[in-house]
Amino acid sequence: MRILPLAFALATALPLAAHAAGPALPQLRAYTVDASWLQPIAPLQIADHTWQIGTADLTALLVQTPQGAVLLDGGMPQMADHLLHNLQLRGVAPADLRVILLSHAHADHAGPVAELKRRTGARVLANAESAVLLARGGTDDLHFGDRFTFAPAQVDRIIMDGETVDVGGMRFTAHFTPGHTPGSTAWTWTDTRNGTPVRIAYADSLSAPGYTLKDNPRYPHLVEDFRRSFATVRALPCDVLLTPHPGASGWDYAAGSKAGDKAMSCGAYADAAEQKLDDALTR
Repeated sequence: MRILPLAFALATALPLAAHAAGPALPQLRAYTVDASWLQPIAPLQIADHTWQIGTADLTALLVQTPQGAVLLDGGMPQMADHLLHNLQLRGVAPADLRVILLSHAHADHAGPVAELKRRTGARVLANAESAVLLARGGTDDLHFGDRFTFAPAQVDRIIMDGETVDVGGMRFTAHFTPGHTPGSTAWTWTDTRNGTPVRIAYADSLSAPGYTLKDNPRYPHLVEDFRRSFATVRALPCDVLLTPHPGASGWDYAAGSKAGDKAMSCGAYADAAEQKLDDALTR
């Protein structure tokens, strides 16, 4: 006689009604954002070769060079078509997009990277921390778990702190600013305005939305990383500061020609972020 495992025997002995007891399982929750994050805007000129081509409240920067274009960040996953349309408006064919650089690998900034890479052939460059999160499509995030996911993407080249990326005479320098994510990165380059050099800093988010700041088992030195990153941002070559969420640095892309009238300096941006961190730690 065959003896069934005890757990199986008990389970099959229970009436079917018992399996149906209890509350209904929860529905899946979509990643929804403010409408302004998804509001398309026409390309907005920042400097002679640098354009904001994202949405009203998410930055995606296009830098055009004689040897192809560079894109810094892409916004939400559903923004791929919009970005390609704005590339076309700027005279950039998909095959002319050479490189994609990232501030960090969250869904609201790296969401369309996999699709853009597939449709343009652009190479994706990021540091090792961001490469891991990109490859996981945002899953197992240190602070958000699996809440904000996107199509996974593979990085073509790992970038080190202080390393430069040269495209068509334009040199982009990586400055690691961990805190918002372990892979957070600021990028700097020099463009021109009417022929006069202008140093542009694209500094990553310095916020900690809902993070466990003290005794965080998965990021034990989070606060120390933030402190170092504040100092790094203060020291950036920074005539013009831009950030992934424009409002964080005083930009209002919907204002058109007046978009940067209230733009902050790198020092002011770091000071405001540090004050918010101190307030959070006090609470």
